[in-house]
Amino acid sequence: MPATKLDPHHAVYLGSFDPVTLGHVDIITRGARVFDRLTVGIGTNLDKSPLFTQDERLALLTEVLRSLTNVEVKCFSGLAVNFARECGAAVMVRGVRTLTDIETEFTMTLANRALAPELETVFLMASEKYSHISSSLIKQVALLGNDATSEHLRSFLPPQVIGPVLAKRNLLR
Repeated sequence: MPATKLDPHHAVYLGSFDPVTLGHVDIITRGARVFDRLTVGIGTNLDKSPLFTQDERLALLTEVLRSLTNVEVKCFSGLAVNFARECGAAVMVRGVRTLTDIETEFTMTLANRALAPELETVFLMASEKYSHISSSLIKQVALLGNDATSEHLRSFLPPQVIGPVLAKRNLLR
């Protein structure tokens, strides 16, 4: 049992957010309506090479989510369950886009339950208009795109993120 009392009205939503997409914002906005407090945790995915540093992702997410008064954005390292406990959250929110996501998330939830049985996981299905969006797709569109890329990115990214993504593209070319 954790030393800190966990708040069942406080949830965490974790990801690498590299970059933050409209799909992420959709899940965060909906999670913020369900829970009194939502902490967005920016972690590191060891299987991916990041486009943005953790500090850059923190700045972008903070700007994008500025209007959500019950949402806080923090960086973390280590296990997700430890971050949730440190925040005092009793719930982990997970977004699910596809059947493949469900299988992966189910496995992760079982592991998290073994590590921290006091935490609950709540799944939010991605809105159909965002279910095809992934950070990997965004990187491909941005890096392989042309002069019309910024227009295409409007369907995938918050407006505040398009410029920084294109700036990274220009640095990588």
